[in-house]
Amino acid sequence: MIIHIVKTGDTIEAISAQYGVSRERIILENELPNPDKLIIGQSIGIRVPEVTYTVVAGDTLESVAKKYDVTPIRILQHNPQVATREELFPGEVLVITYANETPIDTVIINGYAYPFIDRTVLKKTLPFLTYISLFTYGFTSTGELIPIEDEEIIALSKDLGVAPIMVLAPMDTSGNFSSDAAHDIFYNQEAVTALTNNLITTMQAKGYRGIDIDFEFVLPDDKDAFLNFIKTISTGLDKAGLIMFVALAPKISGDMKGLLYEAHDYPTIGAVADKVLLMTYEWGYTYGEPMATSPINNMRNVLRYGVSVIDPDIILMGTPNYAYDWPLPFVQGKTAAQSLGNQEAIERAVKFGVEIQFDEIAQSPFYNYTNEDGVNHVVWFDDVRSMNAKLRLIPEFGLSGSGVWQLMRYFPGLWMVFDTIFTLVKV
Repeated sequence: MIIHIVKTGDTIEAISAQYGVSRERIILENELPNPDKLIIGQSIGIRVPEVTYTVVAGDTLESVAKKYDVTPIRILQHNPQVATREELFPGEVLVITYANETPIDTVIINGYAYPFIDRTVLKKTLPFLTYISLFTYGFTSTGELIPIEDEEIIALSKDLGVAPIMVLAPMDTSGNFSSDAAHDIFYNQEAVTALTNNLITTMQAKGYRGIDIDFEFVLPDDKDAFLNFIKTISTGLDKAGLIMFVALAPKISGDMKGLLYEAHDYPTIGAVADKVLLMTYEWGYTYGEPMATSPINNMRNVLRYGVSVIDPDIILMGTPNYAYDWPLPFVQGKTAAQSLGNQEAIERAVKFGVEIQFDEIAQSPFYNYTNEDGVNHVVWFDDVRSMNAKLRLIPEFGLSGSGVWQLMRYFPGLWMVFDTIFTLVKV
């Protein structure tokens, strides 16, 4: 894939001519919200089709895949728009292969989704996933599960060969992580036993492949109790043939202080879990100072420590799929950023007629604008360029793959990069 950075005077027609790829193909693959009004600094992924097929009446996804000795999933990865419908349209052109693209690694991709995810977004995303983690099951103090509406997503996922993972998290009535809820169950062995049994029963009944333990803000004094909790559940899952993922805060050393970090002991948890997600995102966050969500320099520091104490083959690198817009000036404790999608970030830049800048250290794009009320804003987001830089950390550190937080907005640039440089593991 070629990454084209829009410069003064560029038009979609000129870019099309430069690379010998049709205007329509570039717009379709990037889902460009502004093909007739490109903005300086915008990044566009250019993929040159090598082998294409024009659909005729009677063709199915399976028949086209068989004709070219590829899997239906591979065709969907190259043509995600097809995943949203039941049939192919005569006359539409499908890309079978792209020129000069050789995957550099084989990886596992796990994506997180809420039950209310838009089904069109879900269907376009599933071909790129090994696992989908459904957020989130809760639990009571006695170990009863608090379920979610997950049956439809599980069925859709399995249809496309994606294994569902149950997410378990200690949440309060407001939907926030609760240190107290986690603490209370850690020290109630009867409740832990009941919870383990309920987890296994539910996972087997619904067809889950395993569980993702996402316990954030665990009290530092509960570090050993948290590990024992994980071990108990892991033992039960092993007997049932189920797997365990554990989400870990982004640490750069074993002695980091703070509620988010201390109970997440990398080496001991890494020795128990089947996979761990290093949450290498959210440096820029709702109430924090404006900055990139996942600066690549910070990501490197976390990964460098992670692989020093955990087998890289079980590590999934966190990948962000969201952006933030901060009003300025930033006031600690008062300013709240608005969350938006990466495509929305482009639309907003177009609306206010501003250029996109790129932070070379963070390897992330950003821009400033002034809204209709005269309030200054800064937006940090991700594009094809930044995703390409981040995702290449996976083979650099020898990791198992990535966990994407979260799938609720479809970002074609993210999946273009995945499709270009990786071969997906299916289970």
